[in-house]
Amino acid sequence: MSPLPNSRTEPDGSATIRVLGYNIRSMRDDTTALARVISACAPDLVLLQEAPRFFRWRKKLARLAAASGTVVLTGGAPAAGPAILCSLRATVERTEDVLLPLTPGLHRRGFATAVVRFGAARVGVLSCHLSLRKDERRQQAGMLLDRLAGMGVEHAVAGGDLNERPDGPSFRLLADALQDCRATAPWGGEQTSTSTDPHQRIDALFATKGIEVLGCGVPLEQPGITPGDLRAATDHLPVLAALRVPASENPPAR
Repeated sequence: MSPLPNSRTEPDGSATIRVLGYNIRSMRDDTTALARVISACAPDLVLLQEAPRFFRWRKKLARLAAASGTVVLTGGAPAAGPAILCSLRATVERTEDVLLPLTPGLHRRGFATAVVRFGAARVGVLSCHLSLRKDERRQQAGMLLDRLAGMGVEHAVAGGDLNERPDGPSFRLLADALQDCRATAPWGGEQTSTSTDPHQRIDALFATKGIEVLGCGVPLEQPGITPGDLRAATDHLPVLAALRVPASENPPAR
């Protein structure tokens, strides 16, 4: 298996970035192994689900970022679980945490969102964790697409724990409107749940059509990652993608 391309900025202003999606189960497992996995993936963006939401959640998330060589961009408790970390390579334009409508008796869901730049390449980012209930999950997938459309960017990446396999209606809705990065350019492993018994793909990364997907999958053979760390870090496996984002035709006003 060929390695994924490293992050870099091209002469034409486009940028190759590495994006990691990861459900971290509120950091209830081996946080040292978790930080090693994230660090070994060398991501520019980390789309987290089930980030800490309660006691000392800010400190826990900050410690994970520091241990993995990233910084906290947005999310966590304000987004009801999803969060985004980033490398120092990213220039942050804005962030917004969005709470979704609450269905009585169900967990409150939300989106962590941001707009960042890597040189001349400007990209919207969204991390999500969709509902366990089919009808609500479908509504949230539609809200995700609406949110991306309203971010005012040409290019965007979204990802998270969909709680649904690729043949489900919410997954299909997203894959029809966006590129399912794993299906577009398979790399690494496919199944994401569970980390000790991978048998289903319920975690995914998506990109808008103008982004070139260079490879996407579970980083089973990424240097620095061991099977033991993947099992110990959390109950999901991570999804890593390398993406080439074109230079923006409409840079932000200064």
